[in-house]
Amino acid sequence: MTNLDSKVFGMISLGCDKNRVDAERLLGEIRKKGYQITDDIVEANILIVNTCAFLNEARKEAIETVIECDGYRKGRLEKLVVSGCLPEKYVGELFPTLTEADIFLGTGDSEVLLEAIERSYEDGRVNFVDKGHDRLGERVISTPLHYAYLKIADGCNNFCTYCLIPKIRGKYRSYPMENLIKEASALGDVELVLVAQDTTRYGIDLYGEKKLVSLIRELSLLENIQRIRLLYCYPEEIDDALIEEIKNNPKVVKYLDIPFQHSEDRVLKLMNRRGSRSEYLKLIRKLREDIPDIAIRSTFIAGFPTETEEEVEGLSSFLREAKLTNCGFFAYSREPETAAYKLKGQILSAEKKKRVKKLYSVQSEISREYLRGFIGKEIKVVCDGIDYKNKRFLGRAWFSAPEIDGKVYFFARNACQGETYSVIVTDADDYDLFAETEDFRK
Repeated sequence: MTNLDSKVFGMISLGCDKNRVDAERLLGEIRKKGYQITDDIVEANILIVNTCAFLNEARKEAIETVIECDGYRKGRLEKLVVSGCLPEKYVGELFPTLTEADIFLGTGDSEVLLEAIERSYEDGRVNFVDKGHDRLGERVISTPLHYAYLKIADGCNNFCTYCLIPKIRGKYRSYPMENLIKEASALGDVELVLVAQDTTRYGIDLYGEKKLVSLIRELSLLENIQRIRLLYCYPEEIDDALIEEIKNNPKVVKYLDIPFQHSEDRVLKLMNRRGSRSEYLKLIRKLREDIPDIAIRSTFIAGFPTETEEEVEGLSSFLREAKLTNCGFFAYSREPETAAYKLKGQILSAEKKKRVKKLYSVQSEISREYLRGFIGKEIKVVCDGIDYKNKRFLGRAWFSAPEIDGKVYFFARNACQGETYSVIVTDADDYDLFAETEDFRK
């Protein structure tokens, strides 16, 4: 049996925040044994590449990363581990072809990581993908210390026609509430960002009813949890109870990520989305009536098969009416094994990119108007770090989630990461605010 005590471990994690949590669990298994972890992958004897496979571009990036990392064998690298969504779905194809990798693990295989590595030192290349694993182990937090992600469920039952997630991660599975409370209590003083493929359905499979509100209330009782932010809330599952909790719970950030994906009814039906344009607008109006300062973020797909220019205009008009705080736009990716792959009327790549650009242009105008409304006003921001190049601090207001939304760049005599400051907004662009503290002005 190989002695791993002398080995140094490194990690590269690709993809979404849910993938990040899986990567942190892998690191948790390493730390639990007291093994050394490095941020410098050049120093690693054992390197883990935690992969995404949601889109073709993500799969391509993952494979290219693995091949690139194989070059570190000229230095200290001895073993290359490929984990996550890519081997979970495609290990049968990858094992004989991606020979640069020594070890393959799936999305929930953190507990067998060290066993797989030891086996590889004895037997060479090994496949340890086990679709039966789904455990909540220890984590090494890879985000700044003042915020962390809490993945409350895995898998998905929505079966959107463009999406591979159910085929990669399986059916929707909520994690037991008591386990999540225990995990959250060990994360330190943080802004807790709740994530899942669909956070709003939390508990249905485990308890027979939605339990997101109950989970939020239990998490709010933890002294170390400073704020709670909600991502990936499906519109049809946002009910009065959740809206009331966001409104009345002081720890819940007045922010919702709602992946609408489109606005036009015909396209939504083709996507197997359960809402409609009128229902989406009604929900947005209700949220703003009940919680006037709520920030709403969303994502949209442009260039879905058979999408017409009139429907792109319809989506543009929806954006102008909805006036969402933050948006991301993505060109439709034709993924094998999805229902939409077989649809006629596939749109050329250049046209899809053109439509994405148009939608970003529309949203930029909306965002600019929203952000300019803060000029001259005082707002509170959390310091996320330092912009060394421009000698200023990086802040984030309530309307921005970590890593995906805009920043508040501010000048101050001093600021500490994770602390909250009052700043006066001096300028804005299409995406970010610029500000300074009162003491800096004196």
